[in-house]
Amino acid sequence: ASSLTNVAGPRIHFRPVEGLPLMHVELPQFEGGKHLLKRVFDVAMSAVALLMLLPVFAVIAIAIRRDSKGPILFRQERVGRNGKTFKMLKFRSMVQTAEADLAALLEKNEGSGPLFKMKNDPRITRVGRFLRRLSLDELPQFWNVLTGEMSLVGPRPPLQTEVEDYERYVHRRLYIKPGLTGMWQVNGRSDLSWEESVRLDLYYVENWSLTGDLIILWRTLRVFARPVGAY
Repeated sequence: ASSLTNVAGPRIHFRPVEGLPLMHVELPQFEGGKHLLKRVFDVAMSAVALLMLLPVFAVIAIAIRRDSKGPILFRQERVGRNGKTFKMLKFRSMVQTAEADLAALLEKNEGSGPLFKMKNDPRITRVGRFLRRLSLDELPQFWNVLTGEMSLVGPRPPLQTEVEDYERYVHRRLYIKPGLTGMWQVNGRSDLSWEESVRLDLYYVENWSLTGDLIILWRTLRVFARPVGAY
């Protein structure tokens, strides 16, 4: 019973049938009015955020340009809802040759899954390390939210190479749009194991609610103030 509650807590209800309390588990829904409200909220909040953050974007852009050679923005192909790929935006936090340099660092991988993780990655620039610590490198993704490729809250957007290694049940991550933040963001970020990040994402996919999204957004703001697991 505890494992069932862990997976589907918000969807479990007890209903009396002939005087006996029977447990009813609602099926998760991936279309409908609740999702429309989520999209309206995404558009409104991302548009406001982009306008308010323009001065911050300008300062970050100047800092990146002065710190190292290369473009200000980094575009990387990620997998979105139903397996559709899109270009996710970030402020560049690594040297231009980061992808080419990865092969020489693979033996130092500290991650437990298909993602490469290294706390003291030498490819990260001086400005990039500051941006990552506060998750400021993620701010351009408000544009991905505005255009409908992402949501404010959702599972972590995976790489194509990750999806190719997914076990069958993990594909449920792709039933909804990936998020700018999510349960992984407020529960340890890069400090989480692969298995734990998958568990949190699947829990969100099965049980998300608008109230839950607001709670995650509030907790995300608190994480910004006390960054943990960002590297």
